[in-house]
Amino acid sequence: MAVRALRGATQVDADDRELILEATTELVTEVMTRNGLTTDDVISVVFTATPDLTAEFPALAARKLGFHEVPLLCAAEIDVPHALPRVIRLMAHIETDRPRSEMQHVYLRGAQALRLDIAQ
Repeated sequence: MAVRALRGATQVDADDRELILEATTELVTEVMTRNGLTTDDVISVVFTATPDLTAEFPALAARKLGFHEVPLLCAAEIDVPHALPRVIRLMAHIETDRPRSEMQHVYLRGAQALRLDIAQ
C-alpha cells in the first residue's frame, strides 16, 4: 500500500456555523465517494479555512460523518491579499494501492476557480 494525499476545497457564502458544516460535509463526502474510500483508508485530514471563517471548526463535519478514529486538524490559511474569500480546504492522507494518477481531487462551489485544471 502507498500513502497518497488528496486535496479539495469549497467556498461558503458567509461565516455561518451551519454553512461551514454543510459545505465541509459535502466536500468530505465527495472526496470519499469519488475515490471509493472508507474511513479505514484515511490516515489523517488537515482542514484549513481562510481567516474570514471562524464560526466553526470544519473538522466537526468529518466527525459527524464518522471520522471518529481519524486524526483531524484545523488551521488558518495565510491571509493573502486578493485571495478567494470564505474557502475551506482539506488535505487527506490515505492508504491505497491506486496510482497517484487515479486520485480525484475535489473542488466545489466557488473554489473550482482555485484549480480550473482539475476541478470537476
